[in-house]
Amino acid sequence: MSDIRTMRLTVLATSDVHGHVLPVRYADNARTESGLSKLATIVRETREKSDLMLFIDNGDLLQGTPFAYYFARLDETTPHPIVETMNALGLDAFVPGNHEFNYGLSFVRRTWQQSKYPWLSANVLDAKTGEPYFGVPYRILEGEEGLRVAVLGLTTAYIPNWEQPGNIERLRFEPATEAAKRWVPILKEREGAHVVIVSYHGGFERDIGTGEEIEEQTGENEGWRLCQEVEGIDLLVTGHQHRRIEGARVGRTWTVQPGYQASGLSRIELNLENRAGEWGLASVRSDFAESEGVESDEELERRLSTSEALTQRWLDTPICEIRGDMMLTDHAAARLSEHPLVALINRIQMEATGTAISCTSLFDNAATGFGPRVTMREVTANYPYPNTLKVLRLSGKDILEALEKTAAYFAQAAPGGPIQVSPAYLFPKPQHYNYDMWAGIEYGIDVSRPAGNRVAYVRRDCRPLDLNASFDVVMNHYRASGGGDYRMFRGKPVVRESTVDMTETIAEWLAKAQVVEARADGQWRVYS
Repeated sequence: MSDIRTMRLTVLATSDVHGHVLPVRYADNARTESGLSKLATIVRETREKSDLMLFIDNGDLLQGTPFAYYFARLDETTPHPIVETMNALGLDAFVPGNHEFNYGLSFVRRTWQQSKYPWLSANVLDAKTGEPYFGVPYRILEGEEGLRVAVLGLTTAYIPNWEQPGNIERLRFEPATEAAKRWVPILKEREGAHVVIVSYHGGFERDIGTGEEIEEQTGENEGWRLCQEVEGIDLLVTGHQHRRIEGARVGRTWTVQPGYQASGLSRIELNLENRAGEWGLASVRSDFAESEGVESDEELERRLSTSEALTQRWLDTPICEIRGDMMLTDHAAARLSEHPLVALINRIQMEATGTAISCTSLFDNAATGFGPRVTMREVTANYPYPNTLKVLRLSGKDILEALEKTAAYFAQAAPGGPIQVSPAYLFPKPQHYNYDMWAGIEYGIDVSRPAGNRVAYVRRDCRPLDLNASFDVVMNHYRASGGGDYRMFRGKPVVRESTVDMTETIAEWLAKAQVVEARADGQWRVYS
């Protein structure tokens, strides 16, 4: 009987880091238990004791914190410190996520060129040639005795439904499953890969235990299809949904999802055997390595100190004074009746575009509101996304449909009973940003009614809204494109649009005002 050689391949995977490099909460500079500098300790310790190790980032790396924003928008000459961090950590492969495109292709090219690791995406295509935009969409890594490990990158194909057209004008997005069906056989047959790893910036459209649908099949998430329809994938790293999947088998494929905001990483061990000169996969196991309790890498923090100081100086720039209470202490209550912060953002949107109707969101439950003296720190804490504004021409019927869509954010309640968020907006990840609050119209939402029939009234200038009339409405570009499944907005005439980021729009408006009164007009309410 011939000898059997064994080897352990360790894969470390991060996803949806969203700019969280240092363990800092920028709203108040408190130390946190997450950040790439903490994960760096795990990466380096794992590399020292592994037979063969791969480190993969699964996308949405370069957007999400003021630190990330500063080096995307305000400093375009310094080498991007997040890219430099991954260079220092020896990242083996990077899969661009949807948020990598938020700052346009010039930003994508700049950070791609600075990366010492390949950007892999088989389904992000050059619109003219039809070839992968980032070049070869896979990487082959070689181990002992001829071992060949392939890493193939895929990106959610739903990006055109969210992103500004100008940011992706040279690109075409192919369904991830179709691209995988084409490329995985190439990896197996032409490249002779013994192990195929697919890193997909997308999640699961079905429950991974039961196979039941958990969302509408839009193509945003294709993880289930990849496992069921593509032969030969040994490990599928997923993301985008911000879930922690420690390890599960779907069909013949082992799957993980590494959480978000650098709160940890997926650690997968693939045990390989070489029988008669041919490598094969014997077993797989995985877990989730928490960043909590891990010491931050001091050398990495020192390397980032200058970049961090520049960011902090910008964040401490004073802008204006607030009179009255504009702090957010109860996010749920702020979504049931008009809060001064939401009213202010709608007011800024309307004045910035000369529009009389507006809608906006309270994006997450980390928003702090504005204290007595506002700096850039508060602006970025309350408006974390790189949005710009668009004015759409809508019918009254469109507005009513949008209000019914936003009302679906709530679970149905008994008359007079407590109001809760629908589980569909909490799982598989919180989607508070898909609940809109409007200004320039008066409306009431009765959540004791079934979804689709909850708008009790909607008025404009104290009269019932004319469903056949046309109205100009301002909103962020994500919503204007139909993001969040607001299909009534898709394809509507664009009256005006701004190319200025909303963070800058807000800061400029506040600086000009100098003193802002906290107020809410009570134009809408939610009740049961």
